[in-house]
Amino acid sequence: MRLTEEDKYQGFRRSLQRFVERSVAPYAAQVDREGRPPLEAIDAARALGLPGLAFPERLGGSDGDLFTQVITTEELARACASTSLTITSGWVLEGVVRYGTPALQDLVIPPICNGEMRGAWGLTEPQGGSNLMGARTTARRDGDSWVLDGTKRFITSAGWADWYLIFARTGNITFGIFMVHRDDTGIRFGKAEDKMGMRGSPTADVFLENCRVPAMRVIGDPAQGGAYITEMLHNSRLTIAAHALGIAQGALDQAVKYTAERQQFDQTISRFQAIRVIVADMALKVEAARAVLYQAVDYRLRNHPDSRRYASLAKVLCSDAAMAVSTDSVQVHGGYGYLKDYPIERMLRDAKVTQIWEGTNQIQRLLIAKETYAIC
Repeated sequence: MRLTEEDKYQGFRRSLQRFVERSVAPYAAQVDREGRPPLEAIDAARALGLPGLAFPERLGGSDGDLFTQVITTEELARACASTSLTITSGWVLEGVVRYGTPALQDLVIPPICNGEMRGAWGLTEPQGGSNLMGARTTARRDGDSWVLDGTKRFITSAGWADWYLIFARTGNITFGIFMVHRDDTGIRFGKAEDKMGMRGSPTADVFLENCRVPAMRVIGDPAQGGAYITEMLHNSRLTIAAHALGIAQGALDQAVKYTAERQQFDQTISRFQAIRVIVADMALKVEAARAVLYQAVDYRLRNHPDSRRYASLAKVLCSDAAMAVSTDSVQVHGGYGYLKDYPIERMLRDAKVTQIWEGTNQIQRLLIAKETYAIC
């Protein structure tokens, strides 16, 4: 992001920070402890139009650009990763706007924008998540309907969301994307997973058994779903990177706050050289990750030929920073960092999954290498 462009987003960022301080941070520990969605923050976010940020005004959205979405995700995750994931999850349905018919857009998007409904997508399956084109969920045409069969695993907001974007095989080498509603016949949900982190964001299996949906609920061409999902993952990778960056920044915030207050040997431990070196390294990781993420977003908006490689770079750097910085922050907290009384304990647990989902960091490194060899 150019400095002149950064300036025009500062007012928006500051308003978000005030919202987070008032409506997100006070409930973060309770949401994690009770393992339930952040209802207080969701209600407050509806008043600001945050659920519709990613969608056009003609469908009830806020018409926010990709930078706005990234900043929102980052600032929310800075205080509560679960709240960020829940409030900003509407972007998973951007493919409906990009490829869906006007009728499908009108059906799905407006209630997502006003916060009456929530969206989720089903990509990962029991046999693996990284091999997306190995999906075994099938969709077959039957008159004026499509019939879906299969299982989707580790689905964010499963059982809580209303609309599910389902990736399914429509032929030997073709795939389609279908919108399934929670009230459709043939869809059911597994038990909520008892997770290490992100406990305020429900996760469960989605089972599709002879699940029949109207033909108008296919997104675009039912043979082009593979190309569609590849394009959609590009944007989602940047949003997930922003989510991890927010955790990293939040962990750094906690380290600075604690060390500036904690007294040892008649002075704050922030005066100790050893602590200062650790905090400096944390800041380096956060700012390096932020610089690459913002460059990746700029490339994406300008359709730069290197945008795909930078999306993977950003995802790896931001999620690795989240894990490293939260670990170091626990360390400078000493024994207090191991207690649930302090936010950093939750942040460390939340950070780990960012290295796993949306394409593991090992898979991302393979993609980075492939793109790097292609341009050298």
